[in-house]
Amino acid sequence: MFYDQILEAVTYIQSKINRKPSYAIVLGSGLDAFVDNLLDKEVISYSSIPYFPSSNVKGHKDQLVFGKIKDKEIVCMQGRFHYYEGFTMSQVTFPIYVLHQLGVKNLIVTNACGGINESFHPGDLMIIEDYINFLGVNPLIGENDERLGPRFPDMSEPYNLKWIQFAKDCASQCQIPYKTGVYALFNGPCFETAAEIRAFKVLGADAVGMSTVPETIVANYLKMRVLGISCITNMATGISQTKHSHEEVLKVANRASDDLCRWLQHMLSQEE
Repeated sequence: MFYDQILEAVTYIQSKINRKPSYAIVLGSGLDAFVDNLLDKEVISYSSIPYFPSSNVKGHKDQLVFGKIKDKEIVCMQGRFHYYEGFTMSQVTFPIYVLHQLGVKNLIVTNACGGINESFHPGDLMIIEDYINFLGVNPLIGENDERLGPRFPDMSEPYNLKWIQFAKDCASQCQIPYKTGVYALFNGPCFETAAEIRAFKVLGADAVGMSTVPETIVANYLKMRVLGISCITNMATGISQTKHSHEEVLKVANRASDDLCRWLQHMLSQEE
């Protein structure tokens, strides 16, 4: 049933857009300006795609944007789905299965998140080296379909080490400062308490957010190469001296998006 839904969504997209993207980028809150770098753009709304959910979170446009950077076919998700919105994990990750069936082998996931590491500052960009899933739910729970992936997928390298090094090299070439760290997934939708942040810090988290990990898990399950980049939009509760708001998250993400867009464009231009 789930596999058939994936194929139905793929068939619909292919009936509207004749593209074969090899790269996909999930654009986090306030980070969707990257699509301005694409050439030969074509857009399809999530609402028209069978079985695609629609997000109601401010800062997410709910559309797939196809285009090119140099000779590379790219598809961008302008908007993602979150567990806290009430979606099932299958719904949250459904687009990743569809992108894979469209031919995507390389996935870049981005997000806006809170900084736990006190050497970070709002506006910093962080390469995700690993994750901690504090959600207590995994998108692969349930009956496994071997047509998609193995029952017990390896997760020793959720973010591809060679791609991480390449991202670092490209950042240096573009003179873009960056951090590295571990991303912790929190369910939301409330921001974390100070006590939770203290616990996450002890357990090794450098940043905390409400997305990205489910997509990372499924992409690895599907044997896709994954790179993760976070935008630190605020310092986490107990570290920040001000109260949190989604509006402030979007403001900082929008300011940082210029560097992120320049970084991603250079990486994709240089990829062989």
